[in-house]
Amino acid sequence: MIQWNIAELVASKSEVRIAGNPQIIESKYGKVIEFNGIGDGLFLTDTPLADLKQFTIEVLFYPESGGNFEQRFFHTGEIRGDRVLLEIRTTATDWYFDAFVQSGNQKMTLIDPTMLHPINQWVHVAYVVDHGKLYTYINGQKELEGSIKFSPIQTGKTSIGVRLNEQSWFKGAISQIRISPKALKPKEFLNL
Repeated sequence: MIQWNIAELVASKSEVRIAGNPQIIESKYGKVIEFNGIGDGLFLTDTPLADLKQFTIEVLFYPESGGNFEQRFFHTGEIRGDRVLLEIRTTATDWYFDAFVQSGNQKMTLIDPTMLHPINQWVHVAYVVDHGKLYTYINGQKELEGSIKFSPIQTGKTSIGVRLNEQSWFKGAISQIRISPKALKPKEFLNL
């Protein structure tokens, strides 16, 4: 299992390349990182998903109003090719989740613009990949599911707060990211 307290990751600076000037701020979850939505991002040199046929990615984050419509807050794998992207789409008052995976020539996007959530609130999202079965959860409640012929993502890097190619910047704060090498059930998720 990999669990990143994002503020500690930024403070260490040895494991991460920092773009822009993401700020360490206080929140009800302690120290978190605030991204400005126009140039703040974190970049790691590898992917934590190598060899995994099943995994759960969880993010505790705070999407803030005033950002772009399309925002990527977690990207791992390649820029194009095998990858996982966790994204949001925003309106003036709400957002909806977009989870994307590509494995070989297979692609699957789990997104539904009618499943809106209020902006400017802390939220827990989970993306579960279980031997080709895909699930998204918001605050422990399942939203969407799908299937894909999935092979483990073997190469690539990881970005937080932006896409790997430095597009679609995230505006808001991130507290934690946890990657578990198994398909977790909601009762096993991080507490909100």
